[in-house]
Amino acid sequence: MKSFTALALEDFPLIKSGDDIAKIIVETAGKNGLNIEDGDVIVIAQKIFSKAEKRVMRLKEILPSKKAEKIAKITGKSPKFIELVLRETKSILKASREVLLVEDKRGLICINAGIDKSNVEGRGNFVLLPENPDRSAEKCRLEIKKLTGKNVAVVVCDTYSRPFRRGQVNFAIGMAGIKPFKDYRGKGDLFGYTLKVKNVAVVDEVAAAAELLMGQAKEAVPVLIFKGLRDVLEFCEECSIDELRISSKEDLFKNAL
Repeated sequence: MKSFTALALEDFPLIKSGDDIAKIIVETAGKNGLNIEDGDVIVIAQKIFSKAEKRVMRLKEILPSKKAEKIAKITGKSPKFIELVLRETKSILKASREVLLVEDKRGLICINAGIDKSNVEGRGNFVLLPENPDRSAEKCRLEIKKLTGKNVAVVVCDTYSRPFRRGQVNFAIGMAGIKPFKDYRGKGDLFGYTLKVKNVAVVDEVAAAAELLMGQAKEAVPVLIFKGLRDVLEFCEECSIDELRISSKEDLFKNAL
């Protein structure tokens, strides 16, 4: 029988500015009686990287621009909050009372540029996404290798809404050491048909599976370690989350906004 194991690191400490995420992962795994091994895939909630990388902002310290004040009237949101969003935004796709959807400076299509209040200490504090999630993942991966001698893959995840579907799903926003796709194109199915479009975003599937144990409220489980995926996934030293992004010509949903 095929199988894999997902292991949530329990008693993970609250992360503070400047903390060494890799070191804390290795130490917490040890306290859980868990050995980090070659081929492990470690999925990490983006928020702990953001906290460690000093990406928490105090809203009271933000001075809104005229553009922010204008968009605030359209959306009904705080001008200071809108200013935070604009600083993280490449282009606005839709601004209304229902949603502020943007392409952020990392190329992610997301609501409010991924800026979030949940699980952030301080009433007026908001957390921004890591500046470069791929870089955060790679730094963590290399540090884990230095500490353990093991080659692992690291996936940085966050939760997003989906077009034409209710609810949110965990997606990968950064990665290191893993190929984002499992490409079935050119392979035959059970009845000899040659597959033409099946190129599965396995890195997103791993991120979504991790959320089942991570949760979204007060579970305090920001890190999962997957074992048994070496025969399912391909490991890759040079792959980037940018491979998942599509051009405007490929975007099936742009005209639905």
